[in-house]
Amino acid sequence: MSVAIAEGTADEAEAALDGLASVLHAAVLAGASVGFVLPFALDEARAFWAGLLPSIRAGDRRLLLARRDGAIVGTVQLVLARQPNGPHRAEVAKMRVHPAVRRLGIARALMLALEDVARREGRTLLVLDTASAAAEDLYGSLGYRSIGHVPGYALTIHGVPEATHIMAKHLANA
Repeated sequence: MSVAIAEGTADEAEAALDGLASVLHAAVLAGASVGFVLPFALDEARAFWAGLLPSIRAGDRRLLLARRDGAIVGTVQLVLARQPNGPHRAEVAKMRVHPAVRRLGIARALMLALEDVARREGRTLLVLDTASAAAEDLYGSLGYRSIGHVPGYALTIHGVPEATHIMAKHLANA
């Protein structure tokens, strides 16, 4: 299996809205806690991505795409802090891999590529939140450390409050 990881421009994201929406929709239907509750229509996923285009275009958000045979199978975002006191930090957001291709190393490859983008942007601190134990294991294996646990932080796809873990990583060689 060959997967290519690359940073996507706003124009590329706009052209790929259907593929991005498909990954997000499938991930949510498979139980991913990424801000949505059921019922969750494909049109809602498409609208979510369309709503991010201005911040991608402005350079406030970097979008990384994983493609397999040309189709988008995963994505993650790097949201750059723009406050005067935060030029060294960024947030990892919305890591998603299509359920049909999970456990093939795609999430790890996306995160490593994201860290390269963060370094290029001069970011030395990355922060993320996750409700998934499997994702927490992945992030931990990449050097992210738990810095907090927030009970009832977000609703599951079924509308039930669940905890989230806040994790952070200091990047070397930024």
